[in-house]
Amino acid sequence: MEYRKAKITDVEPIHALITYYADRGLMLARPRTLLYESLREFTVAVDQDRVVGVGSLHIIWEDLAEIRALAVAPEYAGKGVGSGLVKNFINEARELAIPRVFALTYQDGFFEKCGFKVVDKDSLPQKVWKECVNCPKFPNCEEIAVIIDSGVPAPIC
Repeated sequence: MEYRKAKITDVEPIHALITYYADRGLMLARPRTLLYESLREFTVAVDQDRVVGVGSLHIIWEDLAEIRALAVAPEYAGKGVGSGLVKNFINEARELAIPRVFALTYQDGFFEKCGFKVVDKDSLPQKVWKECVNCPKFPNCEEIAVIIDSGVPAPIC
């Protein structure tokens, strides 16, 4: 499995993976325009030239970054692709000197296995007031907030 920063040619497979889960109500949809605009934030997991996992690390504030749009092809679920992406994002945050990484997720168990702790969304006011207020699910969001200190050793999940 290769983990690398996304390229323009990855936008369609990224969009397909995200749309697969968004159509099932498991994550927010992302329009192609947003994927193109934020492509530099994305990392992909590639197996034999096929994008099988994706996610992004989005900087929220000087001390906070968010893992977004984490998706793994169904046939690769449970094979370490998601945890490999999470490890990459935590290492990237560490390299950028960003001390905390969080995610909003329906898969809190997965993130807890990676060392994240569940927190109240209200503890992330930068996220809530910068972006969540524009979400169609606000204020009735059912996602769970999880957070980790990027200074901890790479997670084993």
